[in-house]
Amino acid sequence: MALREWVDSHGHLFGIDESPRVVLDRAAAKGVKWLLCPGVDAVSSRRSQEIASEHPDRVLWSAGLHPHDASRWPDEEEAIVDLAREADAVGECGLDFYRNLAPRDHQVDAFRAHLVLAKDLGKPIVIHCRDAFADVYEMVGAADLGERAVLHCWTGGRKWTKRFRDLGVMFSFAGPLTYATGETLRLAASEVPMDRALVETDAPYLTPEPIRSQRNEPANVGLTGAALAEVWGVEVDDAARATTDNAVRVFGGPRG
Repeated sequence: MALREWVDSHGHLFGIDESPRVVLDRAAAKGVKWLLCPGVDAVSSRRSQEIASEHPDRVLWSAGLHPHDASRWPDEEEAIVDLAREADAVGECGLDFYRNLAPRDHQVDAFRAHLVLAKDLGKPIVIHCRDAFADVYEMVGAADLGERAVLHCWTGGRKWTKRFRDLGVMFSFAGPLTYATGETLRLAASEVPMDRALVETDAPYLTPEPIRSQRNEPANVGLTGAALAEVWGVEVDDAARATTDNAVRVFGGPRG
C-alpha cells in the first residue's frame, strides 16, 4: 500500500532544536513530501534559506517579518526585500491584535509593505491573522492576490471564513482544528472548498491531538489532515491528495 502523501505548508524548522535532516526524515516516514519553512525576521529568513538550500527536494522557504516585531520593519526592510526576491514566498507577516506586541499602526505599515512586495514579485504571501480579521480582510481584499494569499493557521469562524473565501484566498489549518475547543473552527472549515485548503503544523508550536503535550514537528501534519477529512466527510486519502495538490499549485513545490 502506497504511503499517503502530505505537505506541511508552514513549519519553522529553525525553531526545532534538532538537525533538520533528522526532522525531515521522520516527516518523510509519515508521508510528508515537503514543507514550507517561513522566516519571521531577517535572521530566521536567512536560516530558512540555508535549510532549503541544504534540502532542495524537501524544503521551500519564505522571507518576512512577524507582526510581533513589526516595529523593526524600518531596520529589517532592506534585508527582507532582498531575501524575498530569492524566496519561494513572502512572510510570515500580518496582524496580531491579540498580543499587540507591536503598535497597531506599525503592524499595519509593515503588513502593507509585505503585501506590496508579494504583488510586485508575483509570489505567495503567508499571512498571520489573530484578532484582526476586519483589518486583514480589508488589506488583503485591496491587494487582490487571490489564492496567492495564504491565511496561515486559520482560526476564524464561519462568518469570516465565508467573507475571506469570497476573496479567493487559501486557508491553512493547523493543530487547533483537532482540539476539543475547536468546534467553531471545524464548523468554519466545513465552509472551505477542498481546492482552497492547506494543512500545516506551525512547528514547533500547536501540536495536534492526541499528542498535544509534545513538541510539534512536520511529521504530525497528517493528524490535522485527518481532522480536516472528517470535517469534509471524505476519506483521509482524499484530503491528503487535495491539500497536497493545492500546496503545489500555490507554492510550486521543491526545485531539487
